[in-house]
Amino acid sequence: METRLDGRVALVTGAGSGIGEATALLLAKQGARVATLSRSRDELEKVVAKIEERGGAGLVVVADISKPEELEAAVTKIIDTWGRLDIVFANAGINGKWAPITEMSVEDWNKTMSVNLDGTFITLKYAVPYLKDNNGGSIVITSSVNGTRMFSTPGAFAYATTKAGQVALAKMLALELAKFNIRVNAICPGRIDTEISDSTTKVNADEAGEPMNFPEGEIPLTDGKAGTSAQVADLVTFLLAEQAAHITGTEMWIDGGQSLLRG
Repeated sequence: METRLDGRVALVTGAGSGIGEATALLLAKQGARVATLSRSRDELEKVVAKIEERGGAGLVVVADISKPEELEAAVTKIIDTWGRLDIVFANAGINGKWAPITEMSVEDWNKTMSVNLDGTFITLKYAVPYLKDNNGGSIVITSSVNGTRMFSTPGAFAYATTKAGQVALAKMLALELAKFNIRVNAICPGRIDTEISDSTTKVNADEAGEPMNFPEGEIPLTDGKAGTSAQVADLVTFLLAEQAAHITGTEMWIDGGQSLLRG
């Protein structure tokens, strides 16, 4: 059965590229009006242009998810434009700095926390009241294999901590918001062909890891080939739609078995 989201309004953070862009395009294809949010207006304008070229409705919303006043204004813009909010894909995040703990500055740690964990909280804080107003809605948070089922990525402890925290947040909110018919789930991608690695600063990260060798590739299902943003978008759209109406408080790994091998 084809997923349809006609009449729904969706917010996608980190929508300028990668998983966010692919999901924004798919949600629009399925009939949702999509507010695309990131810090880059140029990227968002290109995504919205693609949405509109295909007959959909898109909105550019420029904001930094770690800044409460910007997120509050962003959600207000969505409500002023379309009058409602039904779907939230809290996807924006950074890899931050990967290094041994002795070489991780407090500033680097705080930056990763403020974007990934604080930013997810801030996004949902300002979005959830409008989902309650609609007597229901759906939220998906982008976590990771790191910090949930895989703990062997050298130096990525700050990033992994935020990803573990996002899953805990999803589970807690799934219970809190169930009485309002709001579902909350998390996805945990493995290696995907996105640009998030561009936001990674590695400083002697390998010194923090244990030697590992996977001569046939570390993704068993594909012989080492990374997954695609489109594959992740399919999973997100399923979780946001009515086909997943009885799924909440769940993390789903999409990694081709990578985290089972690397653990």
